[in-house]
Amino acid sequence: MTPLLSRRRSSARPLWSLFVLPLIVLYSSLSYAEPAKKAEDKADKLVPEVVKTEHKMTIQGQKVSYQAISGETILKDDKDEPLASIFSITYLRDDVKDSSKRPVTFIFNGGPGSASLWLHMGLFGPKRVVVPDAKDDGAAPYRIESNDHSMLDESDLVFIDPVGTGFSRALGDKKGADFWDVKEDAQSIAEFIRRWLIEHKRWNSPKYLAGESYGTTRAAALVNELQGGWTDISVNGIMLISSILDFSHARYQPGNNQPYIGFLPTMAATAFYHNKVSATDKALGLEAFIEEARQFAIKDYALALLQGSRLTPEAYQAVRQSLARFTGLSEHYLDRVNLRVSASRYTKELLREQDLTIGRLDSRYTGKDYDSGGDSTDDDPSGYGIDGAYTAAMHQYLYDDLGVTLSRPFNVLSVDVNRSWNWNISGKQMHYVNVAPYLGQAQRENKDLRIFVGNGYFDFATPFFATENTFADNGIDNSRVSMHYYKAGHMMYVEPESLTQLVKDIRAFYQPK
Repeated sequence: MTPLLSRRRSSARPLWSLFVLPLIVLYSSLSYAEPAKKAEDKADKLVPEVVKTEHKMTIQGQKVSYQAISGETILKDDKDEPLASIFSITYLRDDVKDSSKRPVTFIFNGGPGSASLWLHMGLFGPKRVVVPDAKDDGAAPYRIESNDHSMLDESDLVFIDPVGTGFSRALGDKKGADFWDVKEDAQSIAEFIRRWLIEHKRWNSPKYLAGESYGTTRAAALVNELQGGWTDISVNGIMLISSILDFSHARYQPGNNQPYIGFLPTMAATAFYHNKVSATDKALGLEAFIEEARQFAIKDYALALLQGSRLTPEAYQAVRQSLARFTGLSEHYLDRVNLRVSASRYTKELLREQDLTIGRLDSRYTGKDYDSGGDSTDDDPSGYGIDGAYTAAMHQYLYDDLGVTLSRPFNVLSVDVNRSWNWNISGKQMHYVNVAPYLGQAQRENKDLRIFVGNGYFDFATPFFATENTFADNGIDNSRVSMHYYKAGHMMYVEPESLTQLVKDIRAFYQPK
C-alpha cells in the first residue's frame, strides 16, 4: 500500500498504479520554523523543527511510557551544504536499561511517492484508525483508538517519509527528482538512518527494516546501501509486507508470461471468495484450492504459455478448462484473450454479470462503475474504501497528539514523485527492476540477517505466488525467510483476524531463534 493505487479513470494504467493505493494529497495548517526574513535553503539558515512529547499507553496488557519525536533531519553534503529535509516520527520507550538489547525498526511505505502513514496508523504505531472490513469507510468522523497491536513494546519505531512525501523535501540546489530513483532514494534513507543512529547513540542496537509494497523494493535496495555501501551498518531483520522485488512479475506485455503465472493463484483465491468456483472445489477449502492453482500455474499453465502456437488443440482445450476452473471465467472469454488474463481485466470481468467490479488492492471489496461494459474498472473499491479514514486520522494525529506545527503541505501521495520515478539501478536502465539479488547478497554477507514476508491472498497489486517465485530464485537463503499468508489483501491489517495473526507473527520474528 503500500500501499497505493491510481485514481486515473482510463484503461491506460500508469506505472505507479501497479503498486500504489488511491490517496489524495493532503494540505495541513502546520507551521514551519524559519527566520522571519525570506529564507534561503542553506544549512546555516534552516532551523529544523523538532517536537518532543511524552505519552503512556497499554499494549498487550503491559503499561508502556514513551517519548515521541516528530521533526526534520537535514541531510548535507561533504561541504556542509543542505541536500534534503527528511521528516520522521520516532517512538522511544522510556524504561529501557540497556539500549544495546532494544531493537529499533525503521519503517516506510511505498508508492513510490507515499508517506509512511499506512503502516503507522494501521499496524506498528501507538494509534490506529479502524475501518470497516471489505466495506467503504464513508466520511468522518472515523474511529481512532489506542493501538493494542503496536510494536512499541517490542521495538523502538522510526517512521520515515522519503523526499517528496509527507513534509520531506529537497533543499538548496537539489531538486526532488535528484532523489527519485531506486538507488538515490535508498542512499538518502541510508544517510538518514546513519544520522539517526549517531543522534540517538544506537549503533549497537538490533536494527530492523519494515516496508510495504514499493517499500519492500526500497528495503532491499536500502540493505544493499547499508551493508554493501560505505556505511557498513548490518541489519538483523527485514520485514516485507506485500512484497514486490522483481518487477518482471508485474509487467503485462507481449513476450513476458511471468505475470500470468504469478497472478493465477490470486485469481483462484478471489474466485473462491466470490463463490465463482464449483461446489466440489468450494469443499476443498481456500488453502487447498489455492495449492492446486499453484501447481497448475507452475506446471501445465506455464508450459502451455511457453509453447504458444505449438500447443496441440487437445492440450489447449485441457488448459482452457483448468483455467476456467481456477479463475471463475468462461471458456469463451478465455478463448478471446488467448488464455492470458491480466489483473486489470480480471477485476472488471469476474462479477460483470452482477454489474460489480472487484478491488485491486483487496479483491474482497466490490464496487460499481459508470459503465459495466468496459475493459477496466473506473477505480479501485479497496482503495477508496479506506483512504479517507487514513488521511483524516494521520492529520488529526499530527496536530492533536504530536503537536507538529509545520505549515507546508503534507503529501500523503505525491503524483510528481511517482510519475517522475527513474527506474535505473547503478546508472543502468533495466527493463524490469529486480532488487531481489540484493537480499541474497546481504544474507551471504551477514549470517544473522533474517527476512519476514507477509502476503495477502486477495492482493492483485503484489500477488503472493509472484513473491514465492521471486524467493525461489535470486540467491536467497530461504532457511532464513519466514513466509506468512493472510485471508486479506495488500493491507492485510485492515481485516481483524489477519491483523491479529500478523501481529503475532511479527512479534515472533523479533525473537531470534
